[in-house]
Amino acid sequence: MFLLKKIVAPLLLPLSICFEILLVGLWFLLFTRKQKTGKAIILMGIASLILFSYAPVADIALRSLEYRYPPLIDVSLFSDVTWVVVLGGGHQSDAALPVTSQLSEPSISRLVEGIRIHKLLPESRLLLSGGAVFDPVPEARVMEGVAQAMGIGGDKIILEERSKDTKDQARFIHKIIGDERFILVTSASHMPRSMALFRKLQMNPIPAPAHYLVKKRKKIGPPPFFPNVESLRKMERVFHEYLGLWWARLRGQT
Repeated sequence: MFLLKKIVAPLLLPLSICFEILLVGLWFLLFTRKQKTGKAIILMGIASLILFSYAPVADIALRSLEYRYPPLIDVSLFSDVTWVVVLGGGHQSDAALPVTSQLSEPSISRLVEGIRIHKLLPESRLLLSGGAVFDPVPEARVMEGVAQAMGIGGDKIILEERSKDTKDQARFIHKIIGDERFILVTSASHMPRSMALFRKLQMNPIPAPAHYLVKKRKKIGPPPFFPNVESLRKMERVFHEYLGLWWARLRGQT
């Protein structure tokens, strides 16, 4: 089921959907007499690609996920919390590269935020979560290397190296910390799904979103008015997270 999910999910993301629509339109044009239908479908595919790549549309859609939980600025309010949990967001181990280059952008952002919070809570421990899915080295171990390079002692780091996805992370982390309150660090867009999965297990997470892609603009420049790859990337996050939420509800995980 896990492998099937990983194969099917990319087919339901914005860029894939646009290409699928275009291929259907092309099929009508090349192999049927329904030329108008084919042209209409191709126009629909092009319009969808433009819409998904348009900054205002992507920002509005992603903001609904990223700002559902506020950022954790004043950590002193949780001085009694002893666990800071960081969920991995992707990696690719390569011994020829610095360990900081082996983590994806979301993982680096999450880890840095987790370390920031951990340093403000001297009695806390840093729990790094992420298994070896399509890589021989568990992500938690790569994150540990980065954390140690940033001055975090090994005795302060706990690893969860078996999980394949967020559902697994919630289950394995529950076995480590039980019902204790903990600070949960993950990407802002990923936080709603993560909170739902952890709370389903009667856990007590305190959200600490990281890796925001939608930010307030100090000045308005030309890029927001033109289709761009960055906006398409944001829409991919939107589709990915809402598909994940839908799947979790369907499976009774939230």
